[in-house]
Amino acid sequence: MKSKKNDQPIDFELVEKWLENYCLDPLTTQDDLIQFRIDLYETDQEWIVEALLNEYTSSEIKVFIEDKNLVITAAKSSPPSNVQKRVRTVQFPFEVINQKVTANYINGILEVLISKTEKGLGKSCYITLP
Repeated sequence: MKSKKNDQPIDFELVEKWLENYCLDPLTTQDDLIQFRIDLYETDQEWIVEALLNEYTSSEIKVFIEDKNLVITAAKSSPPSNVQKRVRTVQFPFEVINQKVTANYINGILEVLISKTEKGLGKSCYITLP
């Protein structure tokens, strides 16, 4: 019997190397200036992606996970607006859809929490903001 894709363990050493490379990548800094700033953090229980989205309300922000990607989209819902649609995609070295993902938006900061231990749905989906 074949092992399910969802059962594959995460290579934490690979993630550490990816995190280091992501933070040193000059394109990350460029996207921080052009789109919106993203910071990545790690705790014992989860990886945290913080996005600075001061110009938006929670209803104007969408968080989508697909395979290894976390996609954050922010767009003003009412024209005319000088603030354009902005999108950032963070590609992880593991299937994000297989981990539990939650999100909060407080005081202009979107915080996406990706659990290291709790399993997710195993399929692409939008993450609901409270």
